[in-house]
Amino acid sequence: MAIDIRFAPLLHTLFDTAVAAAKAETALPPHLPDPGAYGRIILLAAGKAAGSMIAVAEAHYLDTVGVPKSRLTGLGVTRHGYGRPTRHLELVEAGHPVPDAAGVAATLRCLEMAASAGPDDHVVVLLSGGASANWIAPASGIPLSDKQELTRQLLRSGATIREMNCIRKHLSQIKGGRLARAVPDGVRLTTLAISDVPQDDPAVIGSGPTVGDPTSLSDARDICTRLGITLPLSIAAALADEKNETPGPDDPVFARAVYTLVARPALSLANAAIVAKAAGYEVHLLGDSLEGEARERAGEHASLARHLADNGRRAVLLSGGELTVTIHGDGTGGPNQEYALALALALDGAADIAAVAGDTDGTDGGRGDASDPAGAMIDPGTLARARALGLDAAAFLARNDSTGFFSRLGDLLTPGPTFTNVNDFRAVIVDKR
Repeated sequence: MAIDIRFAPLLHTLFDTAVAAAKAETALPPHLPDPGAYGRIILLAAGKAAGSMIAVAEAHYLDTVGVPKSRLTGLGVTRHGYGRPTRHLELVEAGHPVPDAAGVAATLRCLEMAASAGPDDHVVVLLSGGASANWIAPASGIPLSDKQELTRQLLRSGATIREMNCIRKHLSQIKGGRLARAVPDGVRLTTLAISDVPQDDPAVIGSGPTVGDPTSLSDARDICTRLGITLPLSIAAALADEKNETPGPDDPVFARAVYTLVARPALSLANAAIVAKAAGYEVHLLGDSLEGEARERAGEHASLARHLADNGRRAVLLSGGELTVTIHGDGTGGPNQEYALALALALDGAADIAAVAGDTDGTDGGRGDASDPAGAMIDPGTLARARALGLDAAAFLARNDSTGFFSRLGDLLTPGPTFTNVNDFRAVIVDKR
């Protein structure tokens, strides 16, 4: 790591603090429902935190509460490389962000388990970011290959998570409230979620499998048109078929459903703010739900940081949310790395300013591997070090190759899978003294 020792420890600590606040080990147990005296507890988990969530829930019921194994069943689906050891319950690793056949098979089994619930059973859904890709059961007539092609186009289009999930919900057997519909009438249904979306909207987290959907087929078609998505024939037909309309928020099926957020971006930012204040910095919270193009937000944050530096301030700018990248080049990276590269260019070596931008799940864009970087760090010497290596930072940004840039500098953030996900975390340190 080439980042100045003056900044590196605090940057790492701020990121680690944000991640720790969202760990299932501390966030989940207080919210797990009482098992009661009879019936099964059916645990259904999906997303990047699914491995840790189902393992924690298993230990809670078997060890802390003392529920016999015969009453505990379920299945978790998580991203490849994000599995955690379990003793009794099964965990499947599947594709993300592009779904795969393992996800399809596991999703269909989850739907069967939900439908098998009896009057004394309790279906407990453990949901986290990434569930939209892990729980993949295409609507009738849609082959997996067409869903994969659509996903690749959406990832390159600059679509927001809300837009992507609106489309996904109308092409699925489980998303958009359909998992709740699979649970028989009279059966208890509880969802415990770790939020990774702006405004913590349950209808967007994991594409809202247990809540009503306020969007429509028409909304999904309009988004595809506006983004210039070339729809495979099966997808176009499905989006025109009224059978694929999702149940709305007023559907009576949701009256029996309980939904609780157990971790969210705002808490992670608040904990990071405590650390920053303890280190002697004033804290500027820019919001936990920022959206928009990564490079545009980077320009805004660079301007604010410069202003604070010009006024002799010691401050930390903290923000969360989910930024996007509209891909024009052939490079590798993600919104956090693109933000960091654009920020370095906008700051142009400004003294006394450094930053970290990373995805709290441990990976940021990339090739879809668990070993992909989570983000990157910059400091006043970033561009100078790049020039000494013959690297043109602006050219790397133009071809969306932020990973290529920061890997050459040794400034990638590589924590590995964190087994949770409360979206992006950004901290900009202004240390004027």
